[in-house]
Amino acid sequence: MPRLSYAIPSDSTAERIRNRRGGILTPLDKLLSHNDALAAGWNTLLGAVRQEFSIRDDIRELIILRVAVLNDAEYEWAAHVDLGTRFGLDRSLLDLLREGAPSGTGHPEFDAVIAYTDEMTRDVSVSEPTFERLRTYFSETEIVELTATIASYNMVSRFLVALGVTASDREPVLSPNA
Repeated sequence: MPRLSYAIPSDSTAERIRNRRGGILTPLDKLLSHNDALAAGWNTLLGAVRQEFSIRDDIRELIILRVAVLNDAEYEWAAHVDLGTRFGLDRSLLDLLREGAPSGTGHPEFDAVIAYTDEMTRDVSVSEPTFERLRTYFSETEIVELTATIASYNMVSRFLVALGVTASDREPVLSPNA
């Protein structure tokens, strides 16, 4: 059970969140709703990150899952592990993500994203070699989107962890737009 009670957003904010999430309000939404402007703004930001970026779905879910591991955000892992497999991440890769700092996953593009995610999450600053490795695989626009995805899901996971939201608090229905 989270450290704070749930709240309900205004009707218009609740409608926008439910539209993005396929009809549900998650525990995250209900905590954000203690401030309606925060809930609305968060929904707009995460809606853009999840639905309006050009990076592939598997890359996005790889980032989200890696951030969840690095920040011990079990709710986030549980909310996205099935999406990761749906978008093509295999079980062996997911196991590597949970084990620590994977390298040599067999996917050089994934390795570059994982290294970037790890450095942004753990150290905030990113080394030049790690950044240059991204350029091998991604355009400048995609690098901006990767960076925004990592930053956004660090925000999500840190909010969830600080407020004590765990995997057991998840809704039984998982929307592909979570």
